[in-house]
Amino acid sequence: MRRRDFIIKVIAGSVAAWPLAARAQKSSSVRRISVLMSTASDDSLGLAYSAAFAQGLQKLGWEIGSNIRIDYRWGSGDTERFLKYAAELVGLSPDVILGTAASIVRALQEASRIIPIVFVTTIDPVGSGLVASLSHPGGNATGFIAFEFSLSAKLLELLKEIAPGVNRVAVLRDPTVPAGSGGFAAIQTAAPSFGVELTAIDVQSADAIERGITEFARAPNGGLLVAGPTSSMTQQRDLVVTLAAKYRLPAVYHSFAFAGALLAYGANSIDQYRRAAGYVDRILKGEKPANLPVQAPTKYELIINLKTAKALGLAVPQSLLARADEVIE
Repeated sequence: MRRRDFIIKVIAGSVAAWPLAARAQKSSSVRRISVLMSTASDDSLGLAYSAAFAQGLQKLGWEIGSNIRIDYRWGSGDTERFLKYAAELVGLSPDVILGTAASIVRALQEASRIIPIVFVTTIDPVGSGLVASLSHPGGNATGFIAFEFSLSAKLLELLKEIAPGVNRVAVLRDPTVPAGSGGFAAIQTAAPSFGVELTAIDVQSADAIERGITEFARAPNGGLLVAGPTSSMTQQRDLVVTLAAKYRLPAVYHSFAFAGALLAYGANSIDQYRRAAGYVDRILKGEKPANLPVQAPTKYELIINLKTAKALGLAVPQSLLARADEVIE
């Protein structure tokens, strides 16, 4: 089993029942935290994220069922659910809310401009109107950026490095969110210098993804990459990896969440949830989100899967292997 898969399973399994425990006890001194996740309730990655957040709180002295209560809602990548659950959670009058995507934070801010919000794995919070600036958010939200648009161009560079024969690239994007449109624009800007032709595939449904990749794979020398870590893309990650393997498409991704990926390069999302616990702690102790700067990732990780490379008949350059943080054999 891959080390990262093992970590996710352990983290998720160890505290999958914590939300139930959070509802087990009540006390007038208990602080209330609401969490609106973008994934489904049975998604292993979503469980690992929520567990990392809870573990971060524990290290800071917060004990579920003792001095804090956590109420979870799971959006399953559905914007209508985001709106519904945002209203539900605001109605519980929590002390602070953790939101896990820009579309979720927008829904929460529509429901309340007063309750403090800490966001994670969010893209372009200034352009999305979530905060006034990164250094001085100015409203009721602050948090952690997971992705910068320039990273999409870096993914294209890595795809050409690991599969130099690729001259056609299918870009999976969600055009309804900044991460999708902004990421694709960055790839478009970089594409001429790498001599590749781009094809955009929208990811708003499984059928659209399957049709798009199947059609794209009919011609040779194709590769695949994802334009930004959006909620819709995360929901369809297993389908994308399966189709890439089926049609023998070299594919690079922004996250190790795409199990079986040829190459992944991006921020450690689990670490962001742990760091978010620190901001929640500070807010519970009296600080204002308006005064807490939005933070960028502290480290990007490069992960290469040699098993997938071998299946595709690719020889991974030693120069690339030397830069990898993890090599899966």
